[in-house]
Amino acid sequence: MFSKFIRHLCSFSSYKPTRLTKKECISILQRCKSMRELKQIHCQILMSSMQHNKDIMDGILVFCTSPQTGDLCHAERVIESLTDPSLFVYNLMIKSFTKDRQPEKAILLFQKMRKACLSPDNFTFPLVLKALGEVKAMVEGRKVHAFIVKTGLEFDSYVRSSLIDMYAEMGAIEASQELFDEMPERNVIAWNVLIASYIKCCRFEDAISTFLKMEKSGVKLNEATLVTILSACVSLGDLEMGKKVHGYIENKEFKDGIPVNNAMLDMYSKCGCMNMARRVFDEMPSKDVISWTSIVSGYANSGMLNEARELFDRSPARDLVLWTVMINGYIQCNKFNKALVLFREMKSRRIKPDKFTVVALLSACANLGALEQGKWIHGFIKENKIRIDVIVGTALIDMYSKCGCVQEALEIFRRVEGKDTATWTSVIFGLAMNGESSEALKIFSEMHKKEAKPDDITFVGVLTACCHGGLVDEGLQCLHSMKEEYHIEPKPKHYGCLADLLGRAGLLEQAEKLIQELPYKNAKDILPFWSSLLGACRIHGNDQMVKKLERRIAKLESVSKANQWEDMTEMRRNIKDISFKTTQRCSSIEVNGIICEFLAGDALHPEKTNVLSVLSSLRKACDLDHTNALM
Repeated sequence: MFSKFIRHLCSFSSYKPTRLTKKECISILQRCKSMRELKQIHCQILMSSMQHNKDIMDGILVFCTSPQTGDLCHAERVIESLTDPSLFVYNLMIKSFTKDRQPEKAILLFQKMRKACLSPDNFTFPLVLKALGEVKAMVEGRKVHAFIVKTGLEFDSYVRSSLIDMYAEMGAIEASQELFDEMPERNVIAWNVLIASYIKCCRFEDAISTFLKMEKSGVKLNEATLVTILSACVSLGDLEMGKKVHGYIENKEFKDGIPVNNAMLDMYSKCGCMNMARRVFDEMPSKDVISWTSIVSGYANSGMLNEARELFDRSPARDLVLWTVMINGYIQCNKFNKALVLFREMKSRRIKPDKFTVVALLSACANLGALEQGKWIHGFIKENKIRIDVIVGTALIDMYSKCGCVQEALEIFRRVEGKDTATWTSVIFGLAMNGESSEALKIFSEMHKKEAKPDDITFVGVLTACCHGGLVDEGLQCLHSMKEEYHIEPKPKHYGCLADLLGRAGLLEQAEKLIQELPYKNAKDILPFWSSLLGACRIHGNDQMVKKLERRIAKLESVSKANQWEDMTEMRRNIKDISFKTTQRCSSIEVNGIICEFLAGDALHPEKTNVLSVLSSLRKACDLDHTNALM
């Protein structure tokens, strides 16, 4: 094994190795600039019998584990060749594996270190605990926790904070809180870790409550505290709390820090308060690409595309994320042509798109029914060797389904590896929309056999398939299994599908009974159900039920109107601090691969005269056909 390793190394050297002294080895290592050079030096070290010198081998491993120039695979071979690696070497490698998202290797190396009877220190444990948290290894994590207690490092602040974080990663937040409560002294790191732990477990109110306790305790907050708590405000949409944190920042020494300002900018943008977001952005003494991305994203998500584009064009550095954000903004507002133009400009600047860019474009094609554009993007994915993983595959399935190409959607579905709930749901919806009800139910049955877990949206797809296929028994069974087998509480959209199914099948009394038993008492919530049933009664000619439902609906509408003023007051209160802008209604059609868009009330469309002329001709033709039919 060792001689094989030497031959491998010497293959990198174009000259015969010469014997070196320890001093020469260290000097050469310090001047080394690439892995090729290092392998040549390593070969000379082996030929000089210096491979057992601790300082020299440490130097080789430090270079190999460097994120900029290193090679972790070579570092692995080096450590395997060592007869007695030091604690420093183990710590270095465990740290490198943890940073390189290889937690399993970090854990195995820790176990090897234990077998070598080396005692871990307060540098080793935080790294191993992080790796254990990433792989959710609760049993092994508890064993390491017990070992920490034995070593007496239980109350070391870094080790304790790492334990809190590990249990939070595993979802055991109560254990994290207990460890925190037992600490004799709680520094800023411990408080920050606990706040971040609550956020990891989606307990945002508890995170804010802990932040307020931290403030009262007198512990000095740092940048990490403020950035973390602002992320909790974003998750809750808590603009008021966000403003309080902003006030705290303005009164302290943090107001010039880029990370804190970026966090504030993100909070205001995601809470829809673009006036304040712009103020923070304009007052920032220095900005990075994250600052520009946040403000552009905020404007784009608020439908303020002109402001978003102006800042996008002004941005001094545009990375892939910023381009994708701007493209997404156009797509969200149905400006697909502009999105495509921007995508082509991005390509011309030699910025390579990733899967998130193409997924955004595929989503637009799906919503617009733009098949030719969708096929072009699919071709682009193949040409640029973008892997069709579960995310890209699901987007392609959705696009082809919504464009009516069911077979293409099914072919992609069969090829996608590691299908998730969204993938199964997308193909079920696609089949249902295209009238392939039986095939949709077969896919759902296959999903059940593969033990893939459906969600509430999956069941909407299945019920839609039943509705389009008139499959009453299957629809009733679907709702039953949703509640009893999967423990998913049906929502209005599920009951709506079932009521529609019963109404279409002429089972009007059964549909009426279903609606009467619904848990919704608010007039606004229940009205759509009765209106749907009224339509079914008219289709089936049940005049008696029509009259009864008309009276019921009239009564509910009068109650709903009486509540409108109260609802309006509440709405005004909610949008007081939020920039609100409606999106103009838009229709589009694809002709020869070109998307033509028409906005509601648009008097400036370049083809307005021709469009109105064609519409007038169509109207006259329809009127003539109708007259002939009557005659």
